[in-house]
Amino acid sequence: MKTLCLRGTVFSGKGEGAKYMKLPWVKKQMREKLGFVPYPGTLNVRISPESVAVKKTLAEEKAIGILPAAGFQRGKCYRASLKTEHRCALIVPEVAGYPENVIEIIGPENLRKKFHLSDGETVEVRVTP
Repeated sequence: MKTLCLRGTVFSGKGEGAKYMKLPWVKKQMREKLGFVPYPGTLNVRISPESVAVKKTLAEEKAIGILPAAGFQRGKCYRASLKTEHRCALIVPEVAGYPENVIEIIGPENLRKKFHLSDGETVEVRVTP
């Protein structure tokens, strides 16, 4: 896979990502598969129409699977970088009705605070092999 770029604007979510990232089985898999324990929250980005098309091509690429505990949905993640090559991951929940123009980014720290991001700011996420 070549590096893919997704662009969009930061927005505040409902806090669902934070609940998910706090789960012991999620933290364990992220540590094992990505090499870091995720900050308990996600950076929500509403991507441009051009980036929606790029996101659709990810379905053809090999993802890092997130195997759910009973009662939870599956998900995929991809290694990514934000800003100055900061290590993070793009999370793609496999949930019916999940908006195609939204991506969630996780990292070992609060990405919004680290990069002083506010709602409406534009970011570029690079998804890497």
